[in-house]
Amino acid sequence: MAKTGFFDSDPTAIAKAKELKREMKKLLSNIEEEDGLSVQTIDQLQETLSAFRQATTMRKMAKSSSLEMLETAVSCPDEFRCPLSNELMRDPVVLASGQTYDKLFIQRWLSSGNRTCPKTEQVLPHTALTPNVLIRDMISKWCKTVGLETKNLHESKKAVTRSDREIFNSLLCKLSSSSNIQDQRSAAKELRLLTKKGTEFRALFGESSEGITRLVSPLLLNRDEQLQEDVITTLLNISIHDDSNKKLVCENPNVIPLLIDALTRGTVATRSNAAAAIFTLSALDSNKALIGKSGVLKPLIDLLEEGNPLAIKDAAAAIFTLCIAHENRSRAVKEGAVRVLGKKISEGLYVDELLALLAMLVTHWKAVEELGELGGVSWLLKITRESECKRNKENAIVILHTICFSDRTKWKEIREEESGHGTITRLAREGTSRAQRKANGILDRLRKAMNLTHTA
Repeated sequence: MAKTGFFDSDPTAIAKAKELKREMKKLLSNIEEEDGLSVQTIDQLQETLSAFRQATTMRKMAKSSSLEMLETAVSCPDEFRCPLSNELMRDPVVLASGQTYDKLFIQRWLSSGNRTCPKTEQVLPHTALTPNVLIRDMISKWCKTVGLETKNLHESKKAVTRSDREIFNSLLCKLSSSSNIQDQRSAAKELRLLTKKGTEFRALFGESSEGITRLVSPLLLNRDEQLQEDVITTLLNISIHDDSNKKLVCENPNVIPLLIDALTRGTVATRSNAAAAIFTLSALDSNKALIGKSGVLKPLIDLLEEGNPLAIKDAAAAIFTLCIAHENRSRAVKEGAVRVLGKKISEGLYVDELLALLAMLVTHWKAVEELGELGGVSWLLKITRESECKRNKENAIVILHTICFSDRTKWKEIREEESGHGTITRLAREGTSRAQRKANGILDRLRKAMNLTHTA
């Protein structure tokens, strides 16, 4: 099938356009032949030109809406629809739960503070999004089959208008140049709302580093709490936009110090949004090292330790994403993350989020040592035995596996658990595939230790 737009082959529209073109050519020919222009000829030309312009406009509008019309006219396979929007996916990405969503809609879900998979309701160990290349290719092939140009799939971003740009520059001027705190507050609040509602204002900030500098400049001189909250939240909104924005924001020399300042002395809402901004910025690999060596992990861990319900999940998500880079794991362990995580988990607080983070940090030898001192084996075995969440069981056995292979003084406690409750064997049989591998590894290690003891 030819690559035509959905309305390009409409014979009525094509015939109408051709007829109007012929009529205009005829009228122009008459004008050249006439000695003087008659009012009637001018009126006819204007009417024909107006009709042609209207037909052309309607045809363009029809082409631009071809995706929506096509989805109505042609049955779209369910696997190509986003579970959130129920529309054909433009940019399919995979969430940590393994479910595929349209990037635009899942980003909105996550940026609203949700930390679960919309479809499975599973708590997410992290919120990184991975492009689903396979589904994207399948959608592209399907579009070609039904005659839809695939470029139409990626035209979801709103264009920046002249009016948008004027409003943007006016607000930045008021924010960065005014000496009146009320004017600055008003401008900051408006920018916060505009960057939350639409992609066009986030895109404007991404055009140059100057916009970011002007946005944060008042915080270098002013310690007003409301101003700080609105500017920090605007940084969060800008960072959500795309990778180029993340890079531009993170590389601005004032941003990370101001985020650290917000984490240490801001309101609870400001601290939570600062942590969320760091989480979003850290999604870009090149930013992880830059942010990690800035000293941001200590205030994030402090925020985690305070345990405020509004901020703890954002702090945990930021630390988790930063620690995907191995060099940041040693920094987090050094700053006391294991002690804080161990205390919270042992008290049954935010186990879903914090256990996933601990499973990542335990790859560092110092973390294993600290867990032993904290009596971690006891409450990890309890989670493995009693938790109804398969993901929590998996993370607990992952940590126990590392401890088992690093510290033989803990074998006795693990062996007693197995003898009394059969906890490890049950997980080796019924757990997730990863949990089964780790559980079998522990059982194998215990058997070998027993054989060595009998041989000796």
